[in-house]
Amino acid sequence: MVTFAPMLKHGLFPLANILEVLVHAGEDALGNPVEIEFAVRLPRGEEPAEFGFLQIRPLTLSRDHQELTIGDVDPAELICRSTKVLGNGRIENLHDIVVVDLQRFERSRSREVAEAVAHFNAVLSTENRPYLLIGVGRWGSNDPWLGIPVEWDEISGARVIVEAGFRDFRVTPSQGSHFFQNLTAFQVGYFTVNPDAGEGSLDWQWLAEQPAVEERGCVRHLQFAQPLRIVMNSRTSQGVILKPEGN
Repeated sequence: MVTFAPMLKHGLFPLANILEVLVHAGEDALGNPVEIEFAVRLPRGEEPAEFGFLQIRPLTLSRDHQELTIGDVDPAELICRSTKVLGNGRIENLHDIVVVDLQRFERSRSREVAEAVAHFNAVLSTENRPYLLIGVGRWGSNDPWLGIPVEWDEISGARVIVEAGFRDFRVTPSQGSHFFQNLTAFQVGYFTVNPDAGEGSLDWQWLAEQPAVEERGCVRHLQFAQPLRIVMNSRTSQGVILKPEGN
């Protein structure tokens, strides 16, 4: 049994004090209980001990106790419907959409698309405006031909993310370890749709018809006076994103 007794009882290395400081600092910064990853090299002879701070993220808290019913919804009112949803709850405070236009997206230019998405994320985050992010292919893909190779901090302002399939093949959801952990830890809603395969729906035509605040290539920033309405049920993995009232 590993007890760390030399450190905790004899003060060989002030591990407990260091962790206490980091946890309190993290909770103050993120406004939420946190979990951290660290590594320690213990002192050997004349070699000093070293502490390595690796990662911090909000502690995942379950909110699945809220039972949500998604009834029949008029398809004309829907932006998106999915039967593969991560997340639970209602979101009714989003007025912005950052969308990658399906018709104009070119896989060979996916890195440019990632840069444009990062630009809108930075602008909206500075204004403290969480947003809905819609794209094609895998978000955060290491292979730019399979999706949009963004880093997490380049989409960190998104409150809900939609991942849609390409026109010629289906998308496997981006649920790699760190990406998936960030989604659950930051309680980001995640919709996967492949309309051409009959898996959910996404109203690309309506999105294309909405006037943009700003465009960068095939990436468009849409803004609405009335909020989007989003409902996610984690028990059934279903979710809907409804158009703002009056649109």
